[in-house]
Amino acid sequence: MKLFKNKWVYAVLAIFLAVVCYILVPNTEHPNAPIMAAVVVIMAVFWIFEVVPIAVTSLFPIFLFPLFGILDTKATALFYGKEIIFLFLGGMMLAKGIQNSNLHKRIALHIVKIIGSKPSSLILGFMIATASLSMWISNTASVMVMMPIGLSIIEEIASVKDNQKFLSKFAVALMLGIAYAADIGGMATLIGTPPNLVFMEMYHELFPELPKIGFAQWMLMGLPITITFLITGWLLMTKVIFRMPKIQIFKNTNVIKDLLADLGKLRRDEIASGLIFTLAALLWITGSDITLSESFSIHGWRSTFNLEMVSDASIAIATSLLLFMIPSKDRPKEMLLTWAKAKEIPWGILFLFGGGFSIAGGFNSSGLSTIIGNLISNIGIDSPILIIVIICFALTFLTEITSNTATTNLILPILAKASAVLGLDPRILMIPATLSASCAFMTPIASPTQAIVFGSGHIKIKQMIRAGILFNFLGILIVTSVFYLLAKFVFGIEI
Repeated sequence: MKLFKNKWVYAVLAIFLAVVCYILVPNTEHPNAPIMAAVVVIMAVFWIFEVVPIAVTSLFPIFLFPLFGILDTKATALFYGKEIIFLFLGGMMLAKGIQNSNLHKRIALHIVKIIGSKPSSLILGFMIATASLSMWISNTASVMVMMPIGLSIIEEIASVKDNQKFLSKFAVALMLGIAYAADIGGMATLIGTPPNLVFMEMYHELFPELPKIGFAQWMLMGLPITITFLITGWLLMTKVIFRMPKIQIFKNTNVIKDLLADLGKLRRDEIASGLIFTLAALLWITGSDITLSESFSIHGWRSTFNLEMVSDASIAIATSLLLFMIPSKDRPKEMLLTWAKAKEIPWGILFLFGGGFSIAGGFNSSGLSTIIGNLISNIGIDSPILIIVIICFALTFLTEITSNTATTNLILPILAKASAVLGLDPRILMIPATLSASCAFMTPIASPTQAIVFGSGHIKIKQMIRAGILFNFLGILIVTSVFYLLAKFVFGIEI
């Protein structure tokens, strides 16, 4: 009963903050902007304090947007069928197939055997692997590849170590480490994340007279940021936020060997589910072109075979469907994956994705995004380094509630105009803004990577906010300082 009363307190708080926000947001040019701001505040409070189940809160736009004239029901509902949602669904079914065959245990034990069983070492190993993948394939696909392996590590530790408090803390740190490393790794290359490509397209279109930025040149800036962020982020995660004990989880080194021996030789089901997952990963990695310079590029299979319409989501669904069609040898009269097992997937996270996309769409249609963009462009400060800090701060926290791609599409043209007014090289404002769009770590809707690991069931939203806000500020510091130090060397920019 007490819990029920607390929930109502948070609901009242949400309404109060929404009213305050509605009053404060100007409505002269965009009458729907205050309403949209109020809706965002209500959803944010409901998500943070879980006034109702998170998936239920994610459905609020379906009735609130049409009710207040932000978007009609049909337009709002389309956000819940975005391509990325089916990528997540297919990826989770692929992961379930691996778990169903027990291949995940074998992979996890081999990783522990190689890296060692110190908690902080395991987290570092996973973060490096995820970031390395994310430099070349989508952040989401990177998490899809690494999360099932991480979950199997958690499962294996649970089977040998009876310490629920430690296991819970380790699980949160590992899952968040994978998600954050994917976003951090995507900053290193032009193809690592969509905001980088948005910047390239706009920069070359708006400023054709300025020097072009090549693949290798971007890496000279992006890779040091990624490496610095990855190391400091790992230290922050394991030494400050979730202090990992200096212990060997598997004290007896023969334990791993014994567990591997118990699994026996690779079974047909393991090979089949592993090959299907590997096929999906290879198709994700090799699908897109990689342009290293104006004269040299590596063609992906999409452009080679004229299959541009086949997306990563199509690959995820197609390969996951194979699991339902190939018979299992271990379980006669069953397939590698059954619908009974597929129903265990956290379906509510699909609504969370849709809720996040709806908010991004509502920002644009209501004009709230334009108001925020104008506030950023009207900064009356002369110091370029201070402007960079403010822009990094604004982009980082704005991306917490909107898509990073949508944010960069909106903000970069405004910053391009602002740089002309301030008499600055446009790259001084546009590059840090682009990088900061990948530095939102506080909420599940900030990035698909965070939504995916949130679906693991090991993370509470309060834990993500607590860790994420520190990572946000760390990102602002690293992007600002590394860009300031390397801008002249890499781009020839005098700040």
